[in-house]
Amino acid sequence: MAKIRKKKSSGSPGINTASLPDIVFMLLFFFMVATTMREVTLKVKNNTPQATEIEKLTKKSLVTFIYVGPPTSQLQGEFGTSTRIQLNDAFKTKDDVRMFIETERAKLRQNDQSKMIVSIKSDVESKMGIISDIKQELRKANALKLSYSVKKAESAF
Repeated sequence: MAKIRKKKSSGSPGINTASLPDIVFMLLFFFMVATTMREVTLKVKNNTPQATEIEKLTKKSLVTFIYVGPPTSQLQGEFGTSTRIQLNDAFKTKDDVRMFIETERAKLRQNDQSKMIVSIKSDVESKMGIISDIKQELRKANALKLSYSVKKAESAF
């Protein structure tokens, strides 16, 4: 006579992974769209000053950055400790600012060229004389929309 055995449960059923590729590609697409890559390698110290009345720039594609400050500690042996101007990935002089602005303006679409904003990211310890020199060169290049990059100050309240 045969014995009837109960079938032992073999655990929970497997997880359905049919939609896993869709989820992975959705996440990949999201991060590709939402992530911005840093275009410039900073070669100067950039401890920006603090301010209370700040305004966020809306269209960042129209912003061109000029970095001002002493070289980073890795580059001080080669370039010294005096304040430098960094345009894109290279140290330049104030005389190169006008040509830099013209090339950056040429990269923009025709109707956006008049809307270009120049943002100066300066170290706290930078002297105002070099900032004034940059501003004079920007006037000569007809780049009159200027902003200063700052950190938001912690409120005392």
